[in-house]
Amino acid sequence: MVSTASAASATDRPQAPARPGIGVTVIGRLAALSCIGFAVVNVVFEMTDRFADGPYAEYASGIAVMNWLVVGLKAMGAAVALLSVAERPRFVPPARLGVLLWGAFAMLGVYALGSVVQAVGMAAGLTGTADQIDVAGVGYVLFFLLLAAGYGVLAISYSRRFGLRKGVALLGVLGAPVVLGLILLAVPTLLAALGLMPAL
Repeated sequence: MVSTASAASATDRPQAPARPGIGVTVIGRLAALSCIGFAVVNVVFEMTDRFADGPYAEYASGIAVMNWLVVGLKAMGAAVALLSVAERPRFVPPARLGVLLWGAFAMLGVYALGSVVQAVGMAAGLTGTADQIDVAGVGYVLFFLLLAAGYGVLAISYSRRFGLRKGVALLGVLGAPVVLGLILLAVPTLLAALGLMPAL
């Protein structure tokens, strides 16, 4: 009787989520490495006083604020990517990490698609000229499209592993444009009002 009860109890316990596949794990680590790499660029800018001279020298303080804000976001992106491929949830509840993953996917997707629209506008002569489009710019946009796709893979894999509801994805996708708007519009506007950046 005891062994039967024990077996039934063991069956009732929720099974631990399957480990992510090798491909997903590689994507998670590459995404984290990309975020750290881009964060290092911003740190180097600040350590070398890149914006202390030149046309925007008087706004160096405002640019520094934006730079460190971006460093924080990139560090968070790296942490989210690594946590998504961990065997078990750590530090962040699964639903909350799911929101962050879907949010990262949506934010990068909106940013990359916005860059594509801008490039199309340049090619069509609507904003700027086609001469402004170079190989470096195209590579930059393609990189962010790939990074967005990578976070999409991580979000789907993580949601399936932990059986997250669709509302988690919806919250992340809808919340991302709001965060992106705060970063690209609200913060620079505030800094401009304080005289730390040029008026938009």
